[in-house]
Amino acid sequence: MRILKTILLTLHCSLLISLIALSQVRTGAECTGKYFPLLKNKSIGVVANPSSLVGKRNLVDTLLAAGISVSKIFCPEHGFRNFEEAGQSLKNGQDSLTGLPIISLYGKRKKPEPADLKSIDLVLFDLQDVGVRFFTYTSTLAYVMEACAENNVPLIVLDRPDPNGYYIDGPVLQPDCASFVGLFPVPVVYGMTIGEFAKMVNEEGWLKNGVICDLEVIPLQNYDHTTRYKLPVNPSPNLQNMNAVYLYPSLCLFEGTIVSVGRGTDFPFQAYGHPAYPQSGFSFVPQPVKGASLNPPYKGEKCFGVDLRKHDKEQFADNGKLNLSWLTDAFHQLKNDPKFFTDFFDLLAGNHELRSQIINGVPENEIRISWVPELDVFKKIRKKYLIYTDF
Repeated sequence: MRILKTILLTLHCSLLISLIALSQVRTGAECTGKYFPLLKNKSIGVVANPSSLVGKRNLVDTLLAAGISVSKIFCPEHGFRNFEEAGQSLKNGQDSLTGLPIISLYGKRKKPEPADLKSIDLVLFDLQDVGVRFFTYTSTLAYVMEACAENNVPLIVLDRPDPNGYYIDGPVLQPDCASFVGLFPVPVVYGMTIGEFAKMVNEEGWLKNGVICDLEVIPLQNYDHTTRYKLPVNPSPNLQNMNAVYLYPSLCLFEGTIVSVGRGTDFPFQAYGHPAYPQSGFSFVPQPVKGASLNPPYKGEKCFGVDLRKHDKEQFADNGKLNLSWLTDAFHQLKNDPKFFTDFFDLLAGNHELRSQIINGVPENEIRISWVPELDVFKKIRKKYLIYTDF
């Protein structure tokens, strides 16, 4: 009995310590004493969006209130003040609150041009990543780094926690599958904060023509790769809670198939389905959702499928791996439809093999074994650039 009490007390204390540590995590943006002095008497360009918070205030507003000269705002996919739906082209504009010019990095061009950086002394980058290769903020980061390197403009990355930063999994991207949803040879889930990722891309020479960015990362405080960090703001309009954030690495692969991931519902990336999926007791009808999905797949059609809203997100998180069973099961439920996969699937997977493996019925354990050699190479590279204690 005494031993049991000791074990329970130890578990309680460990949980309490973890919760305390979680509550004390400070983002790079919140560590103003470390980067405000670097901005003094400089003209600043800021890469930001609604997740770029210092407390409850947007980074740009925080800088201006501190007397720092912000001359331009660069915004990634989904916009600056208010989130826009995924894939929607964004135009240059003007911030309604500050009057500052907004340069879109998601539209006709995704990289700042020399004219955009003219008269800017330094660029400040602050976006909340989710640690998944096809989430496009790391691609935006890479293009900003390239532009800064080519125009001799220093870049400061304000680091933020990676909510999926406690594991590594998935196939490593092959060069012929590079695109805006994956530029570099990293797995689907790479277990790095955006600051660590920036250091790796820079020092491995992965930027175009091997250019090197004058880069500084403002690190997090009280964070390591075992930390479970609940995002204070949704990182994008269709990742509306932590369940979706945890499910995203697995479910986003469906975006390269004929299967819906619930866009146009109240639970995107927390379910999947299709009009021809066998009736399962669960269904949804996608409808236009302003700011998230104006024209979702199967708009107005009843889709049957699988509801993952009650999925144990903490247990799933602790498993630390992609779930391929949902993808393979949907493929079989739709009778191995030859049109099941689209060409976009290979860009998401990062290779041409995963599609072929699923079509040919390769067991999941064999698929995972095929990832190991390149994952081992990546892990050695990754280790060189970690800022925080690893898992």
